[in-house]
Amino acid sequence: MQNFLDPAILFFVFGVVAGTLRSNLDIPPAISRFLSLYLLMALGLKGGFALAHSGLTAYVGISLGAASCLAISVPVLGYWLLRKFVSGFDAAALAATYGSVSAVTFVTAVQYLDNQHLPYGGHMAAAMALMESPAIVMAVIFASALRLKPAAQVIAQGGGTATLGGKPESPGGSIGSILHHSLTDGAQMLLLGAMLVGLVTGDAGKAAMQPFSGDLFKGMLSFFLLDMGLMTARNLTQLRGKPPVLLAYAVVGPVAHASLALGLAWLLNLNAGDGALLMVLAASASYIAVPAALRYALPEANPTLYFGLSLGVTFPLNILFGIPAYTALAHSALT
Repeated sequence: MQNFLDPAILFFVFGVVAGTLRSNLDIPPAISRFLSLYLLMALGLKGGFALAHSGLTAYVGISLGAASCLAISVPVLGYWLLRKFVSGFDAAALAATYGSVSAVTFVTAVQYLDNQHLPYGGHMAAAMALMESPAIVMAVIFASALRLKPAAQVIAQGGGTATLGGKPESPGGSIGSILHHSLTDGAQMLLLGAMLVGLVTGDAGKAAMQPFSGDLFKGMLSFFLLDMGLMTARNLTQLRGKPPVLLAYAVVGPVAHASLALGLAWLLNLNAGDGALLMVLAASASYIAVPAALRYALPEANPTLYFGLSLGVTFPLNILFGIPAYTALAHSALT
């Protein structure tokens, strides 16, 4: 209940209500873009300052290794399961969406941990950046393997309608180009660049940037979550007519991924704060970076399927219920 009394969460709920009532309340795209870049820059600076204080240790390497393991295992498991219910291309797209991460969910979780006074490592921002791209690359690999199969075989195995003509569509982009786009994406580069600035400047930089990256952070996050609430409400219509099994996956899948992350955190003896953030990352689903990449890399997949489920179901559930639940579980299991 305490999570619902947080101003940022209440602004998200308000945005969902306003969007559902079809209010003309709207955040201009340029401002929404600025807010997302601000949050990534502030998060990167916070992570860099924390890393400058703690140093690059073996524990940091173990945490990043755990993130890499999840970035590979989650899309593989998702693709294997979803192939039983949807076409191979849609399964690859959904596996990439749920195998990647949501920066806004992570930023909200960081703010929640700050409110709970639960310490966490600044290197977890690097873990977030590390977990974004592998799922996209794996989706391209899955799709490339499907395109090599005869059309009849793809259809027999649940292939999409894009192969009905007998000749599969050419790929929207090579693995190399997709990987290059992911690694050089402006938002991700800003996050990593801000981390580097924070790491180099340390405590002096933290004091200088406090009015920008500290004092303004809560208000900016609240404004951005208002915009996300409006966007969530507008995308709820995309869920109409979707198979119940996919709606169930959008709810249960993230919980299973978070449970996998908790088990990994327990085995590696991570602290509660880092374990909670690892769970949030594993449970989140991308609705910006991955859909943008898949639009060109997997033209055979249905965008309303993976975008609607990630933004219309998984994102609000994580923001409202997932973050406090994962934090409580991590605190119970890892302390």
